[in-house]
Amino acid sequence: MTQLSKIILFFPAIVLLLTGGSLTYFAHSPSLLSALAVLFSLYGLPVLVYRLYQWRYPLPEGISYLRGKKYSSWWGSHQIQVIYIAIPALEAVLRLIPGVFSGWLRLWGAKVGRNVYWTPGLEIADRGLLEIGDRVVIGHRVGIYSHIIKPRKQDLMLYVKKVKIGNDVFVGAGSHFAPGVVIEDGVYIPVATNLYLNQKVK
Repeated sequence: MTQLSKIILFFPAIVLLLTGGSLTYFAHSPSLLSALAVLFSLYGLPVLVYRLYQWRYPLPEGISYLRGKKYSSWWGSHQIQVIYIAIPALEAVLRLIPGVFSGWLRLWGAKVGRNVYWTPGLEIADRGLLEIGDRVVIGHRVGIYSHIIKPRKQDLMLYVKKVKIGNDVFVGAGSHFAPGVVIEDGVYIPVATNLYLNQKVK
């Protein structure tokens, strides 16, 4: 693990500290400014840092390795997003307001079409590595993962590839998608379906 990899491990803790400080500020001085400080700490700062990070360390698709001297740009992008995986309620709240979660994903670089319905219980591991068409329904407890890690000869092999979902797709509850999954237009994915690496569904 490189020095930068170790430093960026502290990013989630920094977000929590800033949020705690903002909440304290809001408790002592309730105002629009202090409320915005809380929202910026939780939602604005991670997105801003991620977009700047992606400009400096673009995330390539394909195979790479996490150990050794070469820095993994995926590792940094994951640490910037990990707070939303650790505390799912932060994004579940956004899914209660029509259109807000789709807009949220677009801020991370995802391509999301119109009239996408997201259930509150959902896990997306890589927000910028997702393409979804129009009129898509994502069921309860669906997991979308655009990366996979596998031990390989004293190292950790990382494979990264976008997940692509077409128009008019219905994804049943409890389904899980691996990197590179492609679902074409009009497909119905039954409940608890597991789609594996680079699997295409017509």
